[in-house]
Amino acid sequence: MGRLDGKGAVVLGAAGRDNMGQVIARRFAAEGAKVLVAGRKEDELARFAGEIGGHWAVCDITRRDQVFALADAARSKLGGVQIGVNATGWGLLKPFLETSQDELKAMSDLQFVGPIFFLQAMIGVMDQGGSLIQISSATATIMLNDHAAYMGTKAGTDHVIRCVANEFGAQGIRANSISPGLTDTPMTAGAKQTPGVFEAFASAYPLGRVGTSDDIAAAAVWLASDECFMTGQNLQVNGGLTLRRNPTGDEITASVVAAMARR
Repeated sequence: MGRLDGKGAVVLGAAGRDNMGQVIARRFAAEGAKVLVAGRKEDELARFAGEIGGHWAVCDITRRDQVFALADAARSKLGGVQIGVNATGWGLLKPFLETSQDELKAMSDLQFVGPIFFLQAMIGVMDQGGSLIQISSATATIMLNDHAAYMGTKAGTDHVIRCVANEFGAQGIRANSISPGLTDTPMTAGAKQTPGVFEAFASAYPLGRVGTSDDIAAAAVWLASDECFMTGQNLQVNGGLTLRRNPTGDEITASVVAAMARR
C-alpha cells in the first residue's frame, strides 16, 4: 500500500526528460497516486505519462488560461485533485546591472506570477482539501553571485505560499515549499561537465554531497501524504547547505582551475 494511494496529483514542470518534476511524478505514481504531468513539450509529456501510467496536458505556467484549463482537466481525468506541485523554473545567471527588462519580465512571469496562477487554479479544484508544493531554492535564503532575479522571485513565491497556507488552511489545504541547493539534474548537466564546479559546491554541504532529485521527491511524498501536519513552511532539503553558504564566484573559478590542473 502506497502513502499516496488514490490521490490525484498534478505535477507542472515535468516536460524535461528525467528532470526534477518527472522524478517527483514517478515517485508519486510508485506511491499509488494518480498523476497528471504538465509542461510545454507535448511529445515528452506523452512519453513520460505512458511510462508511469498517468495523464498529461500541455501547459505554459505564464498563461493564466492554460493553467486554469489544466486544473479543470486534472479534476476530470483524475476524479479529483489532492496534490499540486509546481516544479517550473529558469536558472538565469546574469550580473545584476546587465539583467534586462525582458529577462526580468520573463523571470517574474515564470517564477512569481505563474506560480500564483497555479496556486489559484489548484485551490479551485481541491474540493476535499489537499497539499500544494512549490519547488523553491536555497538561494532564496543564501547568496549566489549573479542570481538576483532568480533569488528574488523564488523568495517572493515562498511568501505567497505562507499567505495561501494561512488563508486556506480552514479548507484543509496545506501549502509548503521545498528548497534544494545545487542539484544533479538535467538543468545543471552543463555545470557538472565542467571539472571543479560540483566539487566547489560539495565542500559547502555538511552532508558532503550535492543533492539529487530523489532527495526532493522523498520530501514531496511526505508533504503530499496525510502524515504531514505542516503548512506555510519552507523545507531546506539541501544537505545543510543553508547552515553555511554557496561558494563565491572566485572560489568556483579556483576549484575549476585546480581540477583542470589535475587532469
